[in-house]
Amino acid sequence: MKVFTDADVARLLPMADAIEVVARAMRTVSAGGAEQPLRHLVPAGDGNAMGVMSGSLSDPACFGVKLVSLFPGNPARGLSSHRGAVVLFESETGGAAAMMDAARLTAVRTAAASAVATRALAPEGASTMALIGCGEQAEFHLEAINTVRPLSQVRVTGRSLDSAKAFAARLSDRYRALTIAPSEDAESAVRDADIVCTVTSSATPVLSGAWLRPGQHLNLVGASIPVKREVDDAVVLRSSLWVDYRPSALAQAGELVDMIAAGRIDESAVIGEIGEVLSGSARARRGSDEITLYRSLGVIAQDLAAARHVLEASERTDTGQRVAL
Repeated sequence: MKVFTDADVARLLPMADAIEVVARAMRTVSAGGAEQPLRHLVPAGDGNAMGVMSGSLSDPACFGVKLVSLFPGNPARGLSSHRGAVVLFESETGGAAAMMDAARLTAVRTAAASAVATRALAPEGASTMALIGCGEQAEFHLEAINTVRPLSQVRVTGRSLDSAKAFAARLSDRYRALTIAPSEDAESAVRDADIVCTVTSSATPVLSGAWLRPGQHLNLVGASIPVKREVDDAVVLRSSLWVDYRPSALAQAGELVDMIAAGRIDESAVIGEIGEVLSGSARARRGSDEITLYRSLGVIAQDLAAARHVLEASERTDTGQRVAL
């Protein structure tokens, strides 16, 4: 078995590669080529949890498991809120082929999935973005979205203006061709944006449907359990909705769970999965005024495909530590 560190994953899974890897995985998911039991959460006290995700993928052929700790308070300690390991098994004999740090892989594949959705749904000329949230995922989403829709301006807002200012200053050094500016509030950031990404740990809405304008594309990323939601009902009612995987979205996307239970929408509100858009079996954007919304939950197929890419890339670069179990 080969073991890969955070630095190894960063080197072997660059964002441009991750976007194509995730796109392929999502086509496979929507074609019925994956087994994906719903994410299982184990409480770990003080609002923390361990997530268990297992599954298999037919293209590329592999199966595996991700064990990841979900500790919302970690960023204040300078740590990722998602820590753990991905274990990849090979399909010929069932042996463990690789284990790697889950934090980097999760961050990259999550942002890559938003980029795949943005490339499929956002207007071709989209060039301005609002980031609601200024943590780890905000950084990766800036890189990912800029890869598929070259940006000119980014407005960022967070829990405090100081955190947004710090994010803007730090990322401006990395993206000198971009104007990255802090925003005092989410509303002003959103109204000026072609693309909006919510990447927070908030349990209550941070995005209001009243702020939206025709033609925008939204990526909703931060809330991954049914008791959390980043948007109000009006966002869903004003938007055309796509998801990564219907079963997980209908069971774990808080706004969908709430609104279906209340009778405000039904399951037909989900137009399709992103993989269906990529294969042509579900429609994409219909016109310049449509508000498109991608609801991301993250699925094990994305992790498996990314882990398989890391393993294959390592064979070309002799990266990773070989260990015997």
